[in-house]
Amino acid sequence: MSRAAKAIWTSFVADEESILNLLHLNCLTLSILAIMATKLIKTSIQIDASPKQVWQVLTNFAQYKDWNPFMPSVEGKVEVGKRIKVNAGGMNFKPTLLTRIENEQLSWIGSLLFKGIFDGEHLFRIEENPDGTVTFFHEEQFSGILVGLFAKKLDRDTRAGFESMNIALKNRVEQMKTRTANV
Repeated sequence: MSRAAKAIWTSFVADEESILNLLHLNCLTLSILAIMATKLIKTSIQIDASPKQVWQVLTNFAQYKDWNPFMPSVEGKVEVGKRIKVNAGGMNFKPTLLTRIENEQLSWIGSLLFKGIFDGEHLFRIEENPDGTVTFFHEEQFSGILVGLFAKKLDRDTRAGFESMNIALKNRVEQMKTRTANV
């Protein structure tokens, strides 16, 4: 075989190996993505109060132990970029605050061990209704390798926890509103 033919053959074999390696890598990536799961839990409740009244109770973490059955303990400053300590559903974690729009929205993001295993972006949103009430939205987008394994538990237990917190928030805010009106 001539030098030129060897060079072409060597180049072809090297390229073929590169192509095979790239295909293998892409298959591996697709397999990992197939394993990665997502799960969205969305709940809401109507509260007879103003957005400001709901916000005041929602962001007063020190008082959670007095009314919140799902998150009895949240510690830290309500500042974007700050880490807070949360006890929710019997689990402790330290998410980072993503958004804080006064009287409208609060969200944070956290991960179990490290990103990609079990991540959650938690969102509280307050929308004012024309009748003077608000709709409180309580949501979380889960993603990661372990989410698929816990999908049923998330649907059952986490959704129930969100709903119990929503009802407790409604009761707390409406009771405070009634007490204030009677003074």
